Amino acid sequence: MSLHEIVLPETKPETEWVRGHALQKVSPTYSHARLQALICCALSEWAEAGGYGRVGPEWRFRVAPPGEMVRPFVPDIAYLAYATLSRDASPADFEVPLGAPTVAVEILSPDDRPHDVAHKIATCLAAGSAAVVVVDPIGATFAVHDHRGARSLSAGDSFTHDALPGLVLDIAVLFERARN
Repeated sequence: MSLHEIVLPETKPETEWVRGHALQKVSPTYSHARLQALICCALSEWAEAGGYGRVGPEWRFRVAPPGEMVRPFVPDIAYLAYATLSRDASPADFEVPLGAPTVAVEILSPDDRPHDVAHKIATCLAAGSAAVVVVDPIGATFAVHDHRGARSLSAGDSFTHDALPGLVLDIAVLFERARN
């Protein structure tokens, strides 16, 4: 911690720094929780099988775009590649990493404000994330944001990304499983 870091207490649910103020995350609904579990499990299985990195839900990171203060960010799901923080890093380095997740997944809640979500996306990408995936449980879509822009995926599409080599998520199957 330094004079150039915003430190917030751990809360339940977690609190992040968004658009210049503390913003407590919304307690999720069943559809949010179910999607979070399904996506987290798929990412975890993929990461473990391939030896790619660490995956966790509600994992607190300390991020800072260049020239800005370090602030807490707690994505719904985070993937951190071993290429960014090695497999043999000390627990002190990966418990609350200094840096952005390789890929962050945010699942929209009814109370999420579009400008807050846009700020989280911009902050993560500027701080070094390869992608931010915004999952919309109501619209049954993924919006994949990276340094090339944004693309929208829905039923009939599969989610893939260069930062997640070999991972393929069928959007229709994922949302169908989430409804059960």
